[in-house]
Amino acid sequence: MERSEVYFTDMRCKGGESLLTKLDKLITKAGIQNIDFKNRFAAIKLHFGEPGNLSYLRPNFAKTVADKIKSLGGLPFLTDCGTLYVGRRNNAVAHLDAASENGFSPLTTGCHVIIGDGIKGTDDVEVPVNGEYFKTALIGRAIMDADIFISLNHFKGHELAGFGGAIKNIGMGSGSRAGKMLMHSSGKPEIDPELCVGCRVCSKHCNQGAISYGENGKARIDLEKCVGCGRCIGVCAFDAIAAGDFNSNKDLNCKMAEYTLAVLNGRPHFHISIVNQVSPFCDCHAGNDAAIIPDIGMFASFDPVALDKACIDAAKAAPALESSILSEREKTGDHFTNIHPATDWRDQISHAEKIGLGSSDYELITF
Repeated sequence: MERSEVYFTDMRCKGGESLLTKLDKLITKAGIQNIDFKNRFAAIKLHFGEPGNLSYLRPNFAKTVADKIKSLGGLPFLTDCGTLYVGRRNNAVAHLDAASENGFSPLTTGCHVIIGDGIKGTDDVEVPVNGEYFKTALIGRAIMDADIFISLNHFKGHELAGFGGAIKNIGMGSGSRAGKMLMHSSGKPEIDPELCVGCRVCSKHCNQGAISYGENGKARIDLEKCVGCGRCIGVCAFDAIAAGDFNSNKDLNCKMAEYTLAVLNGRPHFHISIVNQVSPFCDCHAGNDAAIIPDIGMFASFDPVALDKACIDAAKAAPALESSILSEREKTGDHFTNIHPATDWRDQISHAEKIGLGSSDYELITF
């Protein structure tokens, strides 16, 4: 079996070249023009960033991809689905405002923003997947209505998945709010009362009203209301909240892979990852920590699994930046395990391979 091709270019710009012209050359060398875009709707799936977060991809990257698709006769639009947690993206009206605030508009990107699962996150399609965890997946309708799927990913760390790349962007990001609940619901967080200081930040970020406080001022979680989204884990500054069942993180990684298969199966798709400002946590956080490694470059492939594995390998080989959480915790050669020891990112890759989503065996083509 031939290895999947992953194309790479670094962040150096020489002779008047810009990162955007390099991105255009990258996706051309990777073969995006081999897709028949003519008069076909192309969903560009990306993360618009929670307002306050400055690690998300700049709109300029999206414009470069949209312009390329339009030059090939396609009809691109930018899309994402609603979130489970409290924030500025848990309904379409707020989500569009957040996208606009972060610079995503027809003026800046050359195409429209469409929230994939509708105003309240209920406009979804039940898509067959026949996986080990799911027989069907609940995907935002607008995403499934597209003829072609393009993922544009900001590669980063993630508190439940270990890392967030193509699979995270596609699988979790394309799931409707109900779909996200199904991916998260097998695991529930637990609070260590010895570490909890009763600051009440976690309850402000719980969209389910599952967190309350006892007479001692310590937080407690109503597991009947909790959907396991993990937002409280990410916002706790005292490491007082953690996943209660290690296997639940494995389930989440595997479920995201199956949702990714549901999104991609049966239509043309192409994937781009930008490995810059590699934050330790997801772009869903309004506040994020300093980058953990230097900027590496841009990757593109028709295989999302190979793409994620290439980004992982490049990130693992990079040095930890001083004054980052990684420099404080570095103990082994695996950056993402150092930061998030309660999860194993390898589960995401291995299950994706197992269900036929792609291959972790890749050839890196650098220019």
